[in-house]
Amino acid sequence: MEEYPTKQGTENLDDPPNSRLFVVTSRSITEDELRDSFSVFGDIQGVWVVKDKQTKESKGICYVKFSKSSQACLAMEEMHGKVLMDGTKPIKVFIAQSRSSTRHRDVEDEELTRIFVMIPKTFSEEDLKNTFKEYGDIEYCVIIKNKFTGESKGLGYVRYYKPSQAAVAIENCDKTYRAILAEPRTKASTTEEYTGGTARADPGNYPVMDYRSGDFTRCLMMSTRAALTQEQIFALFDIIPGMEYCELQRDAYGMSKGHALIRYSNLGSAVYAKEKLNGFEYPPGNRLAVNFVDDGEDRSSPVGRMAMQFVAAQMMSAVWNGPSTSQVMKPPGYPTVSSISRIQTDVNLPPLKKLAPPDSKAKERLFVVFSPSPLPMDVLEDVFCRFGSLIEVHLVPGRKVGYMKYSDKQCADEAMAALHGRIVNGVKMKVMLADPPREESHKRPRTY
Repeated sequence: MEEYPTKQGTENLDDPPNSRLFVVTSRSITEDELRDSFSVFGDIQGVWVVKDKQTKESKGICYVKFSKSSQACLAMEEMHGKVLMDGTKPIKVFIAQSRSSTRHRDVEDEELTRIFVMIPKTFSEEDLKNTFKEYGDIEYCVIIKNKFTGESKGLGYVRYYKPSQAAVAIENCDKTYRAILAEPRTKASTTEEYTGGTARADPGNYPVMDYRSGDFTRCLMMSTRAALTQEQIFALFDIIPGMEYCELQRDAYGMSKGHALIRYSNLGSAVYAKEKLNGFEYPPGNRLAVNFVDDGEDRSSPVGRMAMQFVAAQMMSAVWNGPSTSQVMKPPGYPTVSSISRIQTDVNLPPLKKLAPPDSKAKERLFVVFSPSPLPMDVLEDVFCRFGSLIEVHLVPGRKVGYMKYSDKQCADEAMAALHGRIVNGVKMKVMLADPPREESHKRPRTY
């Protein structure tokens, strides 16, 4: 088929939601071959191959419509990156946008894994997890509570590891839960602000103190633009002795708010951590903002305030007159902040290797999609050069994508296998083979 049947309404193509796939494949793949390959995942209601209006040749873009969302999601998970026919490139499979959508990007996997449910107010998070774990592996459960009374509002979120698991839960759970796919978080719903390249986040119920007026406390609020984990924040602030509490703040969806609360056992450690870590880049390119917040202690008495200012003055003197600001005062055995690896990732990377000569012939290019934002060029070079023969890294201006050019195909394949779906410095990467430049194009040849 050349395009969607005109008699079939838009609402039918998106009913149920997320049941239609967008497939990028070889131009030689036919509609019947697509149907045969995808039919093992469920009932296919239609296959459409997009064709050139003049030549009637396939553009290498297709749509596959299933009768259920879970079938489409499972097909996406299983078929993405597979080779349908010998001699053709691996296909790319995504959930297609709604026909009425005004967005200009593919539906991200993360948008398909979290469901919103109505539950009894007596439910605990353990009850919620036990109810929905039969549909797949659960990453986390969150019950929405009244922030003043702490009582459940009878609403919750369940996040699965795979889109197909969330879709199965929506289709098969008891209808009284009224399970639906949760709305994706938007930039407007976040509390982050950016001032002078430093991330600032809404500290919620913790009033920020002005240290310039002498308001020093044992509690700190750290704000970040990058998606840091609880473990990363704990390891960073635990460098300064005396930390007794560290918690990443999460919203009702269970997502990071972009700030964490840290408390030290003594005022001196808190002052030192504030001076040393405020403005520190971790990961590289992400500048942290660290401020004092009210710890609830009464320092209104003259004696208490004098003691606080004396300790603060002593620590300030140690900061300003001590070692270089890239170092943190530490007892024997403690690492320095500067010794923390500039690459934080969940994959075991090989040792660094030299870049290939710039004039090397490119044998393979990788296409990389970054979420939520691209990594710095030097970090990308550091990561992708470890597989050998990397010629250069190119980031597309204004977009969250880039290309990695290799002089050896095997090295590129190893990089793709190791890094696809992995997280580096809080950024998730999708690593795929890039389409070759079109030979018939009359446009200026690519330089990356």
